[in-house]
Amino acid sequence: MSCPVIHSAELNPAVLPLDWLIGTWESDELGEGSFPSIAPFRYAETLHFSHVGQPVINFMFNAFHAESKKPLHRECGFIRIQPGTNNVAFIIAQNSGLVEIEEGELIGQQLTLNSRALARTSFAKEPYVQQISRFIQLRPDGRLEQTMSMALENKPLTQHLHITYRRAS
Repeated sequence: MSCPVIHSAELNPAVLPLDWLIGTWESDELGEGSFPSIAPFRYAETLHFSHVGQPVINFMFNAFHAESKKPLHRECGFIRIQPGTNNVAFIIAQNSGLVEIEEGELIGQQLTLNSRALARTSFAKEPYVQQISRFIQLRPDGRLEQTMSMALENKPLTQHLHITYRRAS
């Protein structure tokens, strides 16, 4: 299931500074994942950013195994901007059972976010994620780039994922 795109709705002025995200983005080369407690890996990912005229952007991130193309990590949620500021919030639900709120700043076409709140299912796998940071930018070459770092109970904040995308629609 994906978030519907309603083309007749005007983009709400509250999220106009994020119009550069709207659409579908596909990894143009395999992303790289690593963390001290796991073997390095590569993955493909599709991002969908849409709106229905409300003061939020809807999103869905779908990662796939590089070789088998089997579904891996999933995230979906909403992006909000605090009115009259460049403060941005991502409200995210992950298929791993983690729910998070990331907040940060929008400067031009760059988003810098840090986790503000994390919650998980009672049966989530340990070690638990303690912190997440995310950097998303639209590069001058028109490609979207995302870098995600995380900290676990026993590991400091460390880069976990890096990937670039091309606009598919």
